[in-house]
Amino acid sequence: MKVPQLLLILGSQSARGLSLTAYILETFSYAINLAYSSRNGFPFSTYGENLFLTIQNVFITILIILYNPTPSSRKLTTAPNPTGKLLIAIFVVLVTSFGLFTAPSSALAVAQLGTLPLSLFSKLPQIAQNHRARSTGQLSAFAVISQIGGCAARLFTTAQEVNDPLVAAGFALALALNLVVGVQMYTYWGKGVVGQETDIKASRDDIPLEVYRQEKVDIVVQPQSPPPYQATHQHTQSSAYGRKWARKVD
Repeated sequence: MKVPQLLLILGSQSARGLSLTAYILETFSYAINLAYSSRNGFPFSTYGENLFLTIQNVFITILIILYNPTPSSRKLTTAPNPTGKLLIAIFVVLVTSFGLFTAPSSALAVAQLGTLPLSLFSKLPQIAQNHRARSTGQLSAFAVISQIGGCAARLFTTAQEVNDPLVAAGFALALALNLVVGVQMYTYWGKGVVGQETDIKASRDDIPLEVYRQEKVDIVVQPQSPPPYQATHQHTQSSAYGRKWARKVD
């Protein structure tokens, strides 16, 4: 389901339109459901896709960190350095995995109940970002359609094989929110240019003013020097002498 999204990000070297918060919450929700179903001994056919979805989502989250730097790092003179964020993300993944598979069953049941608001909040940032940009950016249509079909199929198999209302409610809510994303993708199809212009304008706004400020050059025109006093005095005397003789001739 997520491989086309991975290939799309790698091919374009961009994660434009993908919400980092949405993918973190979605990955956490998948991981909780995976741990809960595994610890309760459910058939692997009822939760097996969550294992692969969790792994793929972890890679997508790392790619979003790599290819979608924060506005403060968009400088002409300094390149983004996401190494610290990557290390933090890997540490969080390891700690979360250890905590989910060692937590008591009662705490895990509460966490499974928490996947309902997690599913809600994991899709809301992506829905809000699509609406704000009037574009779905690098969001994969295949991944969205697969999520809709997968949630519908999983809702059916859960009702038939598990009959757990917590799990069923989580898939029902995920189906409704994925349908909203699907409608947005249909509505904003082919409107990725708007998102690009928004990103370009945002990156321009983050560039310091000194980059655009041109150096002021003062052009000084030297004034013409006045003629020497002696030459001016001689020219005045010769003019007066000429006029004096002209009057005598008259």
